[in-house]
Amino acid sequence: MSTSVATKHRAVTRAVAPAVPLGVVSSSGGAAHSREDVYAELCAALFSGFPRRDQRLKAEQYLHGLLTAQGRKSIRNIAAQIGGPAAEQSLHHFVSSSTWDWQPMRAALARYLERNSCPQAWVVRPMPIPKAGEHSVGVDRRFDPERGQVFHGQQAFGVWFASDELSVPVNWRLFLPDPWVNDRTRRDRAEVPQEAGEETLEECAVAAALDTARWSDVTRKPVLLDIRGGAGRAALTRLAGAGVPVVARINPGSRLAIADRSLPGFGAGPLSAIQILESLKGLRRPVSWVDTVAGARTSRTSLATAVRVALPAPGGERMRPLVLLGEWDDPRRAPARVWISDLTNSPVGSLLRITKLGRRVERDFAEVGEGAGLRDFVGRSFRGWHRHITLASAAHAATVMAGGWDAAYDTGYASRRSAS
Repeated sequence: MSTSVATKHRAVTRAVAPAVPLGVVSSSGGAAHSREDVYAELCAALFSGFPRRDQRLKAEQYLHGLLTAQGRKSIRNIAAQIGGPAAEQSLHHFVSSSTWDWQPMRAALARYLERNSCPQAWVVRPMPIPKAGEHSVGVDRRFDPERGQVFHGQQAFGVWFASDELSVPVNWRLFLPDPWVNDRTRRDRAEVPQEAGEETLEECAVAAALDTARWSDVTRKPVLLDIRGGAGRAALTRLAGAGVPVVARINPGSRLAIADRSLPGFGAGPLSAIQILESLKGLRRPVSWVDTVAGARTSRTSLATAVRVALPAPGGERMRPLVLLGEWDDPRRAPARVWISDLTNSPVGSLLRITKLGRRVERDFAEVGEGAGLRDFVGRSFRGWHRHITLASAAHAATVMAGGWDAAYDTGYASRRSAS
C-alpha cells in the first residue's frame, strides 16, 4: 500500500477506528502490525474498488461496527456505534438494497491474506445458522451433524484460508433447499438470482471451493473438505477437472482398490477403506504435528499411514490414482479418521498436517468468527446476507491479523451467546 493511501486511511481510522485494543502479529514479511495498521490496510485493500466515496465510508463504518458493537451484530446494533436511527437506515440500504458486488471484495481479502500471511490450505467448513422465522433466505429444517440434532435455519459453506497460525473465511456459498429453489414467490421476495439453482450439500461445498479457484492472482492451495455425506466421486472429479488439489474426509466404508503392486490386496478388487488400512496397519509410523487449538503451540504425534489407491471405475475406464490416509488415536482400535487425496507425491506427514488445519478453523470460528458476526445477519434478502457475511469476514481478518479480541468485549459476547 502506498504511503499516501495508508496516511489517508489512518486519518479516517482516528474517527471510526475500533476502540478495542489488540496485540500485534507479525506478517510474512516480519513487520509488526498494530490494530490501527491492520484496520487501515484492510480498508484500503477491500474498499478502494467502490466508485463512490460515500460507499467507502459506509463500508468502513460497517466494519467498525462489527468490531466494536456489543451483542448480536445486527444492523441496528452496528448503527448504534456510529449514529443511531439515521445511520441504521443508511447502513440497511448499503447492505440489503445497494447494487455493489461482494465478489471483488472477497477476492481482495484473499489477496490481502496471501500478502500478509502464509495460507497452507483452503478449508471448506459448513456453518449452520439457527433461525426462528420462516422468511430468511434458505431457511429450512435440517440436520446438523456437529450437534447431532435437527435445527431450523440456514446452511452455508465457508472457504477459509488456513495455516498453523491463523485462519480467515474469504468466500461463502449459501445452500438453497428445494422449497426455495422451486418457489418463485420465495425467490422473488428474497431476491435470489436466477443462476442460484438446485444442488446437494456436497455440490454446494465443492462449488464454494471452485468459485474461489476462479479468482485471478490467488494461488490455489489444497482444498480440505468433508465428503462423508456421499457423492464423493463427483466431488473429486469436479475439483480435479478444475485443477484444484484436494484432501477429503471419507466414510470408512468407502470402496477403493489398492493401486500399489507391492502391497497385499493388489488386484483383489474394491475393498472398504477401513479394510485396506487395517490390513496394512503394520506400515503405520508416528507423525509429528503442531497443535495450536489450546492457545499454545504444542507438539503432538499420531500414528498414520498412506496407501496408493484408486476409485473403482465403471466400464473399464482407467482408474484415477489417489492416496488413502488413515490416522489412529488408539493403535489397538480402528483408524479414527480416514482421508483421500490426489496429492499422491506428498509424504504422509505433509498430508496429515493439512488435515489438522480444520482444527485451526474450528478454533478461530468459535473464538473470533462468532464475535465478528458471521451468523448474525438479521434480514431476508440473498444479497444482504452475502454482503453482511463478506464484511463480517473482513472483521474476522482484522481481529486475527492484529492479535485477538479485547478481554472485556469477548466476555460480554460470550455471555450473550450462552444466554441465547
